This record gives sequence, C-alpha cells and structure tokens, in this order.
Amino acid sequence: MTQPVTIQQAIQRYLETVEGARSKNTAETYRFGLQSFADLLADNKTNPAETPVSGLDEAAIGWFAARLKDYAPATEQLYLQAAVGFYEFLAAEGLSAPNLHRVRQLVRMRGRKSGQRLPQFPREAIEQVLGEMMNDEGRMQNEGQMRSDDVEIGDSPAPPAGNLDAERLRFLRDRAFLVTLADTGLRVHEICALRRGDVDWNEGRAVIIGKGDKQAVVRFSNRSLSALRDYLAARARLDGGSGRPLGSLPLFARHDKGAGKKVKPMTTATGRHIVEERVREILGADFDGRITPHSFRHYFVTTVLRASGNLKLAQELARHTNISVTQRYAHLSDDELDKGYYEIFD
Repeated sequence: MTQPVTIQQAIQRYLETVEGARSKNTAETYRFGLQSFADLLADNKTNPAETPVSGLDEAAIGWFAARLKDYAPATEQLYLQAAVGFYEFLAAEGLSAPNLHRVRQLVRMRGRKSGQRLPQFPREAIEQVLGEMMNDEGRMQNEGQMRSDDVEIGDSPAPPAGNLDAERLRFLRDRAFLVTLADTGLRVHEICALRRGDVDWNEGRAVIIGKGDKQAVVRFSNRSLSALRDYLAARARLDGGSGRPLGSLPLFARHDKGAGKKVKPMTTATGRHIVEERVREILGADFDGRITPHSFRHYFVTTVLRASGNLKLAQELARHTNISVTQRYAHLSDDELDKGYYEIFD
C-alpha cells in the first residue's frame, strides 16, 4: 500500500520545482519561508513529517500571516508568496484539493498592506563607478607597461602577454556592460540576450524582445556605442575564429576558462557578478549588495527625469507599461521643488 505524501515531503518537492525555475536567492528565500510555515504547523500540533498533506487546512495560511507580523514587511510578503505558491503546487500536482480562493482571501485579509516604496539607490556611487571605468583604461595600460618594465630590471616576472590581453578584454567588456546598462535602461536579462546583429550602429539603436515578450526599441548613447566598439575591436580575433556569422554572436561574451576560445553569451549571473566585482573594486566592500544591475536601470530613469522633467518621455524610454511605475521615480527629480520650499521656509 502506497504511503500518503506528508506535508514535509510535499514542501521538499515544491522547493525542487522552485530551484529549477527561480534564481538561487529566490529559492533560498522560499526555503526559509516554508521552514517557518512548517514550524508554525508544528507549534499547532501538526507534525509536518507525519501529517499527510491532504489534511493541510487552508486556515494555516491565516495563522502564518498573523505570525509574520513580527517580520519586516518585505520578508512577510515573500514568505506569504512562498506559502501561496505551495498551496497552488498541491492543487496542480493533485496532492490535495485546497480552496485557493480562500487561501488568497486569507492572505489579503490578514497580511499587511505594503505601502508603495520609493526606489532608493546611491546615485553618486553609480556615477563614481562609471567615471572610474571610463578613465581606467589608461591606468590599466600603464600597469601592463610597469609589469613589462619589471621584467627588464629583473625585479619580478610579468604575467604572460595572453593573460594581459584577457585581463584587458574583460575590462573592456565590463566597462561597455556597465555604461550600456546606465545609458539604455536595459534589464540584465535583456542586455545578456543581445546579439551583435541586434545593434544598428548607424542609428544607435536595437530592437529587442523585452518584458512580457513585447518588441521594443532601445537607444544607445554615444559613449555606450564607443565603449562597445572598443570591446568588440579587442574581441575581433576571437569572433573571427568562431566560424559563425558576426551578427549571430552575443554582444557580451564570457571570457573565462570555461568558455575557452568559444564565443559564448553571458548569463545573467555573470552580469550580476560584473556589477558586484567592479563595485567592490571601486567603492569597497561597504557597498556589497547595495548596487545591482537593476540599480543602473533606476539610474537611467532618474537621469531622464532630471534632464527633461518629462514623465511620459521617461515612461516610454524605460518601457514601463503603466506610468504609475515611472511616477515612483519622480520624487528624485524634484530639486527645484526642494529649492523653492527651503527658500520660502528657511
């Protein structure tokens, strides 16, 4: 006779599907959330390791929402999202037949209403990163020359020329990547998916398939195009030896041992790593986690608003479906309102 699936076993199955479909961080957050949910059940005399999942009551998510009041609002929302997803998984897999309408209703009734949070990011820090990257090539070339000089005077051996070329190639890629993020508003998965043939170099634009599988036009600044040309020129031998049409090659490629001499597209994980690595290198460890690829999208939207004051223009360039999303950034371009206020009251 087949043993019934327990709540704990069902949770494990659900987390395995999450790990296959979501990022590592999201999967880890869901794991913590469902562990809290299992702890709640145990506290209410329902042992998850022994109780069949078919006996799980929808009311448990109401108890869970009440317990999460002591958590930060963002954590509460994520944990409830994980729990609702678990109930939906049970229904989809036929492991039980929860009343999903009731589940969602309990979450709406007992979960906190999260207020609209204004996007915050260290604008000046991003500008410092961009400034350092734009001015860093000369320093890098000087360092390469110093290493050669070291060999001549016998103080220390220089790394092989191939290592220097690879280091320079990664630098040029990272510079082009960060400047393009800042000046286009591309999301990290969009920029990683770009191919060389997607860019119209004469018009300074590209047609992409963005969020929601919608086609959109993205425009490139002169400095982003210049940085991209420098990077692709340094990559010319690698691209030429690929045996593939240049237009089909990724705009941003991996340059690691795993890629070897093949031209492989960057993953979003590599994109995030570039941001983390360059931010730490330029700003120090205090900025770990404070600047992400999406921070550069925030930077793009607020730059447009600061320069133009045109909310509709910012919405179109950022490809926001709803202008209310763009309005969240408007408070960051209110310098004149601030100035007027303080002139009156101070």
